Amino acid sequence: MRHQRGEGKIGCIFSLLVLGALGAAAYRAVPVYYGNSELVDACDFIASGASRKPLETIEREVKEKARNLGVIEALTDKNAIRVTKSGNGETGFCTITLRYKRTIDFYGAYQWTLVTDKRISKPIMENIS
Repeated sequence: MRHQRGEGKIGCIFSLLVLGALGAAAYRAVPVYYGNSELVDACDFIASGASRKPLETIEREVKEKARNLGVIEALTDKNAIRVTKSGNGETGFCTITLRYKRTIDFYGAYQWTLVTDKRISKPIMENIS
């Protein structure tokens, strides 16, 4: 019978520590990235259906979605969310601009700033037969 000496124990412990650190970092980062992605997707959807809505309603819907997703940074800055409509009465564009920063704190050891700078522009077409 051969006896094992346990050389693999240090490598196993190190691997578990690295895996745990990656899991803890993902626990902090994934909700922030997910919230940003969901807000951009929601703005795309809101801009698509903006043909008969006034600007105030569109802006309120975007801010409500940001509040629901926990993107508080976008609500505190006045220019973080901008909604514009351009064109004549029947055609044009609805543009939603998102510009804000979110800081991810990795347990006091490191801070990462995620910058969101998206411009979503969708055509507005009314009276389509």
